[in-house]
Amino acid sequence: MKIGIVGSGHIGGTLTRRLRTLGHDVTVTNSRGPQSLTELAAETGATAGTLEEAVQGAELVVVAVPVKAVPTLPAELFDGKLVVDADNYYAQRDGDIAELLDRSLSSSRWTAEHLKGARVVKAFNNIRAPHLMDSGRPAGSPDRIALPVAGDDARAKQVVMELVDELGFDPVDAGTLDESWRQQPDTPVYGTDRDADGVRQGLAQARP
Repeated sequence: MKIGIVGSGHIGGTLTRRLRTLGHDVTVTNSRGPQSLTELAAETGATAGTLEEAVQGAELVVVAVPVKAVPTLPAELFDGKLVVDADNYYAQRDGDIAELLDRSLSSSRWTAEHLKGARVVKAFNNIRAPHLMDSGRPAGSPDRIALPVAGDDARAKQVVMELVDELGFDPVDAGTLDESWRQQPDTPVYGTDRDADGVRQGLAQARP
């Protein structure tokens, strides 16, 4: 698959490495420009590009940036794209965003409202980057970690769930974007390495 990754931090950089290992065509971008990504590109064989180069032509785009940066993304560039939202809202970093502070919106719904026209799916936000890098296991392994995947578009969600499986994790359908708060920070599945049954249990136990 041709994949664009917006953000080269812990999760963006890890996904760049893992997806290239699996043979995907990856273009990665960040706010500092392609020249800041030469080492990552040399290490992985990914292309260091501009935001436009990462998104245009991509079959799937991962957004892994601070939530406060989402409104700076040009929505029209993402129109019609399958966008994987790997972000988390942290008030101390991202500032006071009223709808997220009072939890009237999930952070992914908030992101989807900024990227109108995109098919947004929430994934990869609850796992620690080192575990995403090193803890993938073949399907059927007894110690396989599961990851929740939430979204409104059934086909888009299926594509992401297949990618989660390819990366070595059991995908768990976590419902709609409005339900994706169940995998946000301070919930039972956030930052934990549960199996599929454990993720389902944790999602059900989450409280607003």
